[in-house]
Order: sequence, then structure tokens, then C-alpha cells
Amino acid sequence: MRHGKKFNHLGRKPAHRHATLSNMATSLILKKRISTTVAKAKALRKYVEPIITRSKDDTTHSRRMVFKYLQSKECVKELFSEVADKVASRPGGYTRIIKTGYRLGDNAEMCMMELVDFNELLLQESQAGKSKTRRGRSKKSTGAEDAKIVSDATVSEPTTEQLEETVSQPIDETIVEDVVAEKVVVAEEPVIEDLATTDIVDEAEVAEVVAESEATVANELPDDVSEADAEAHVDDEAPLSDDEEEDKKKD
Repeated sequence: MRHGKKFNHLGRKPAHRHATLSNMATSLILKKRISTTVAKAKALRKYVEPIITRSKDDTTHSRRMVFKYLQSKECVKELFSEVADKVASRPGGYTRIIKTGYRLGDNAEMCMMELVDFNELLLQESQAGKSKTRRGRSKKSTGAEDAKIVSDATVSEPTTEQLEETVSQPIDETIVEDVVAEKVVVAEEPVIEDLATTDIVDEAEVAEVVAESEATVANELPDDVSEADAEAHVDDEAPLSDDEEEDKKKD
């Protein structure tokens, strides 16, 4: 009975198992992502992560030890150049297993295995999530800080020196002359009455206007006008008032 034996032989002899994991590790380093069963992915993770950790120390001894497991010069070059630079700041956990369902035929559980630092989309999402999350309590602002913020926000009132400077500034004479000229033009404009809008005309005012016109005509008559014409003209004049008749009798 094999109780408590966690080592997965993958149904292979040791040499066959080692060759399988070596080929899968080479493909993962070169392609950065492979598709396999969950059992093989878990066995590969234990096999490839110590190799990636050894690539951080770029020495001849490290390269020879990695080549012992991978048996590929191209894979060793890729591991120590590109992959080592990406995982330099990561303390382990270089791979990720994403389950994709079950395989048709034998119904084996399938997954996708990839190197964590080469998935740009998930890296961007993780960075955005880290920027939003906050750990620890937020510092409470003291009363002095609040007062400082309020004092900065308030508008500074002008000082007496600033007011004196504004008063002492000379006034532009051209602006004053323009304003006075506009007022004079407005005052000199005649008020035009629209006679067409008046509805009622006072009869007494009409009579006075007619009398004044007749008086001016009588004064302007020449001396050689005959008495009959003058009398006819006098008869045509409007009747005199009581005061005017008394003044005429006195004369």
C-alpha cells in the first residue's frame, strides 16, 4: 500500500519521466505558455522552478547545472538572458496553472501553464488593483492642519497700502472726456413728439394758434393796402377780449 506517498510517477519509469519533464520545461521556457494535464503541470512546477531560481546567478557552474536538466543550449541562453531579467525581483512562484476543463476521450483534467511575468494583461490588472487597495488606517488630520487648509482656501483681503496705491493711480483723461461728450450729446437731442399718436386735440389750443397767425399777418401788411382791404382784414380777425378792448379805448 502506498499511503502518504505524494510523489507522482506519471505512469512512467524514472528515465521516461525525467525526459518528459525536461522536454516540457524546455517548451515552457521558450514558448512561455503550454497546455497539458493538471497532474503533469504540478509535477513540472516542482521540476522547473528550482531551475529558474538557479538562473538568477549567472555563472558557468549555474549554466552547466541547468544544462544538465534541460539538454538544450538555446533554452539555457533564453533562460539566463530574458527570463532571468524578468524574474529577478520575484522570490519564487514563477509559474501559474489555469484549469481549462476536461479532455474528450479519457476525461483528463486539462490546464494551461505559463510564466507569471510574461502575461502582460494580468500584470496590468494586478498593478491597477494594488493602486486602489489601501492597508492601514488613514491618518487623521489635526486641528492645526485643518486651520491651515481653511486659511489657504480663504481669499486674502486687500491691505491699506494696496487701497492707497489704487486711489493714487492717475485717471485716464481720454476716458473722462468720452463719457462727458456722450452725456452732452444725449442732453442736446431734441424731444420729438409723435403727433400721429395723439388721439385728442384741444380746441382752445387750436384757436390760440389761429389767432396768433392772423395777428402776424396783419402786422406784416404793407402801407399801400386800401382801407377796405384793411377793414376786411380786421373783420376777419378774431374778437378781442375785455382787457384788450379797454386798452384800445384808452388809446
